Order: sequence, then structure tokens, then C-alpha cells
Amino acid sequence: MTDAAALPGRPRDGVLSGPATPRAVNVLAPNASPMTLDGTNTWILSEPGSELAVVVDPGPLDEGHLANVVDTAEKAGKRVALTLLTHGHPDHAEGAVRFAGLTGTKVRALDPALRLGDEGLGAGDAVGVGGLELRVVPTPGHTADSLSFHIPADRAILTGDTVLGRGTTLVAHPDGRLGDYLDTLRRLRSLTVDDGVHTVLPGHGPVLEDAQGAVEFYLAHRAHRLAQIETAVENGHRTPSEVVAHVYADVDRSLWPAAELSVRAQLEYLEEHGLI
Repeated sequence: MTDAAALPGRPRDGVLSGPATPRAVNVLAPNASPMTLDGTNTWILSEPGSELAVVVDPGPLDEGHLANVVDTAEKAGKRVALTLLTHGHPDHAEGAVRFAGLTGTKVRALDPALRLGDEGLGAGDAVGVGGLELRVVPTPGHTADSLSFHIPADRAILTGDTVLGRGTTLVAHPDGRLGDYLDTLRRLRSLTVDDGVHTVLPGHGPVLEDAQGAVEFYLAHRAHRLAQIETAVENGHRTPSEVVAHVYADVDRSLWPAAELSVRAQLEYLEEHGLI
């Protein structure tokens, strides 16, 4: 779910559907919109040579899309053995129950309300299926239940809506909190520096090959927006809608309701830190 800003860097052109890394294949859901970019990226993850696969974010409740995910896995000689969710927004999770029924899998997520089965996901968890290793990275901020999945063998991280392939991410107030999101971005920066993560597999938009550059851009963008909003308040724009009209004047008005959620999160952050 996107905010508005152009992301510099090096997207891998053409990887909106199909192989992205040796262990990741994307199946693009047909739900393109201003908020979902080209559509939701449903990820099929598997170890080369293994017959088992993990699917992350089945996407919307679209029978054709869910069947396409199963068919794509089967054509590659894979059986879906587990379903994971990065977070509970409908464009990522609405189809999870139906997909679990189609594949006979459990659904694992941070939010207990989204799970099918007893196993949740949390900080430090490792998920292993058919030789594939995934490491669970809590990445709250966009939503409180947001998770990312680190794929060490591919030096990649699957980010859901935490980092997108194009544009920047909405902090979905009140569930999403800016302080949490800034901590998340710093955590991701550490993964790029200390663990060599260089590829971002986003929830929307193309694959990014400069993970550190993307995270640094997100941090700079957030700092810039905070400064703009602080100045707007100092100049008398007090309500969230007034701030949106002033700070996001160059953004399509259809995105203003979403921008207001981010503005509310930023105003809350500035108030908590005594800056306004």
C-alpha cells in the first residue's frame, strides 16, 4: 500500500511476474490500483531441487489468481506445503483461507486472528521447508503485525508493504506507528550492512537490487516529510486535512485519504517527541 514518492535505485525490470531469485518466483495478482501499484506480489519460495514450496501472501480472494499460484507451483514440480502472511491487509491476506483450503496448508502469521493452525510467527523464528531457510524479521510500522522474511541463501528479504518496489510506504495510523517504522527501517539497514542483504522482494512493484539504497531513501524521505509537516504546523496548518492539503498538494487528490493516515502518524510522532 503506497504513499507517494519516486524511489531511486535499480529495480529489476520485468520481474513483476516470474523468477526473481533462485528461490523466489512472483505471481502477480490482478488487483492493480493507485494503492497497490501493479497488483499484489504473491511469492512462491522453494529450495532448488526441492519438491516443496512456501507461498507468502496469497493476495486477494480472487479464484483465478489463487488457482494460478497453485498451477505455477505445480508446473515447476512443487507442492505448496505452507502459507505465510506478511500482514493482514486484504490485498495480501484476504485469499489466505481459501488458498489454504486449495493446498491443504496451515497459515502462519503474527496476528493470531489470521492463522490457520496453532503456530504463529515471531522475532527470531526460522521457517524451514524442503531445505529452504527463512528467517522471520518483525517489521512493524506500516501495520503493527507486519513481518518480513529474510532468505539468507539469496541475500534477499521479502518485505510485504514495508519496502515497495516503487514509491514509498503508507504508515497506516492508528495501527501503524511512525516510531516503530523508523526502528524497522534501521533494522533493515543493519541487515543490508551486516548480513549482506541486497535484494528486496516487495509486496508491490518490481524487485529492487539495491536494498541498502532503498532503505536509506526511505529514511531520508521520512525525515523530509517530518520536517515538512513540522513546518506546516508552525505555519498554522493544524488539522490533518489542512496538513495534507499543504504538504501533499502535488499528489493526486485520490491519494489524500491515505496520505492523511500517514500525516496522523507523523503528527502523533512529533507530539510524542515534543516537536510540535
